[in-house]
Amino acid sequence: MRILFLNGPNLNLLGTREPEKYGKLTLADIEARVRAKAVGMGLDVEFRQTNIEGELVTWIQEAQGRFDVIVLNAAAYTHTSVAIRDAIAAVQVPTIEIHLSNVHAREEFRHVSLIAPVCRGQIAGFGAGSYELALEASVIVKVAQKGA
Repeated sequence: MRILFLNGPNLNLLGTREPEKYGKLTLADIEARVRAKAVGMGLDVEFRQTNIEGELVTWIQEAQGRFDVIVLNAAAYTHTSVAIRDAIAAVQVPTIEIHLSNVHAREEFRHVSLIAPVCRGQIAGFGAGSYELALEASVIVKVAQKGA
């Protein structure tokens, strides 16, 4: 099973950017934790990060036929990107939306996710653990697909 982890703007600054909200781990630290867990679960994971909306759209489109699940931390694009929402809707790859912080307990503009309606589910507020929970959720999504 192949899982694509996509990370949006400013996640390259993890570890130094507002650690009280996002924690002290870097994105590389989180990736290492997820990779270690994935190996133990027999899963293949790929991580990518960009600050460019169009790159996320392209990567989502290219995932079709290559990945079983997309795990997407679209960061600020969660609340603004119709293009990312439409890309998720266009491909046949189940997508899980994730966030490090609990976006529903933050500023009001973060309460609305444009991508949530086209995602299988959302995981938010568990810090780096959100990524590990998404790994487990990916297996659940795949098993549910096989049973359908």
